[in-house]
Amino acid sequence: MKAVQVKENIYWVGGIDWDIRSFHGYLTPRGTTYNAYLIIDDKITLIDTVKHYLFDEMLSRISSIIDPAQIDYVVSNHVEMDHSGSLPRIMAVAPKAKIITSPNGEKGLKAHYQGEWSYTVVKSGDALNLGNRNLTFVQTPMVHWPDNMVTYLGEEKILFSNDAFGQHIATSERFDDQIGGDILLEEAGKYYANIVLPYGSQVQKALEAVSTLDIEIIAPSHGIIWRSQIPSILKKYHKWASNATENKAVIVYDTMWGSTEKIAYAVENAFEAKGVSTRMMNLKVNDISEVMTEVLTAKYICVGSPTLNNNMLPTVAAFLTYLKGLAPKNRTGLAFGSFGWGGQSVSQVEDVLKGADFELMELIKLPYIPGKEQLEETTKKIEEGIK
Repeated sequence: MKAVQVKENIYWVGGIDWDIRSFHGYLTPRGTTYNAYLIIDDKITLIDTVKHYLFDEMLSRISSIIDPAQIDYVVSNHVEMDHSGSLPRIMAVAPKAKIITSPNGEKGLKAHYQGEWSYTVVKSGDALNLGNRNLTFVQTPMVHWPDNMVTYLGEEKILFSNDAFGQHIATSERFDDQIGGDILLEEAGKYYANIVLPYGSQVQKALEAVSTLDIEIIAPSHGIIWRSQIPSILKKYHKWASNATENKAVIVYDTMWGSTEKIAYAVENAFEAKGVSTRMMNLKVNDISEVMTEVLTAKYICVGSPTLNNNMLPTVAAFLTYLKGLAPKNRTGLAFGSFGWGGQSVSQVEDVLKGADFELMELIKLPYIPGKEQLEETTKKIEEGIK
C-alpha cells in the first residue's frame, strides 16, 4: 500500500477501516480512517499511529517511502487506542525513536503499554526542530481526553489537529475537495455531536489557542484532510462549541401500542404551526447517535415514552442516558407520553431533562388511547408554550 503525499516530503500513512459500523456505541455506516502522517526531514517524524489491527497497512505505507527503522520521533497527540494502538509495534521496528507527547500523554501511554521507551514531554508553545522544519505543540486538554494536544508544522502551515475536525468516513480520497462537501460537514457534525459536544468550553479555548496560526491544511486523526473548506469547518466548530441552536424541534420517542406516537405527531403539529422545523425520531428505527446529530443544532428536545413496569421504555432510558452524558446546553425540553394506570414514565423523562439544565415546557401525559379532541387540545397547549 502506498503513502499519499500531503505536501512535499509529508505523507498520509494511515489505515482505512472500511468495515467498522460502531465506534464507541455510535453508528459509522461510512466506516472510518485512522490517520497517521510521516514527515521526511533531517529528523524523520511519524505523527500518531493507527488502531492495532491496521498496523500492517500503516507499516506498508511508511515502507513505501522510507525504512521504518529510520524514524526518529513518534508524536503521540492522543493516548486513545484508535491512535496509539500500534505504538508498541512501531516502536519495535523503529528502536531509536523517541516519543513526543504531553505530560498526561506520557502518563497515559505508560499506563496503557508499560513500554520501556524514551519520552520527550512537551507543553504548549514548545517546539521541536526537525532540520528544515519545526513542530510546535499546543495542549488541548479534554478535546476530548486530558492528554490531547495538536501539532503545528509552521513552515508548511499544517495543523495536525488530532480528534478535532475529524469525521468517521472510509474513502480512498484523502482531501476535502475530492469528496462532497455536504457529506463531510454532515459527518463532522455527527462526530462533534457524539464525541466532542460535552467539551464545548474546552473547544472554544482550543480554537482561541490556534487562532493565531496560519493554517492552509488541517490534518485530523479521522477522515478527510481539510484544505479547501477550512473556513467552513472552523465556522461550524465555533457554532457548535458555543451551543448555538436553530429554530428546530427534535421529537424523540418510542411507543408500545401507538398512543405515545399519536402524541408525538400532535407535538409535531404544534411546532409546525409555529413555524419551527421538526425532526421525528422514532427510537425503534433511529439510532441514538443519529438522534444526537439532530440534537446538535436543535433548540427544542421533546422526549416521549409510555409507561412500562412503572418506568419509561428501555430505549428511551438509553437515549436519555446518552443525551445527559453529551450534555447539550441552552435547550428547551418537553416530556410527553401515554399511560394505562401508573404513568410514571413522563415524570421520569422530565426529571432527566431537568437534570440536564433544560428549560422545561409543561409536560404532556395522556391516558390510554388519546382521541382526536385530546390530541387537538394537546397541540394547542404546546403551541401556547412555544416561545
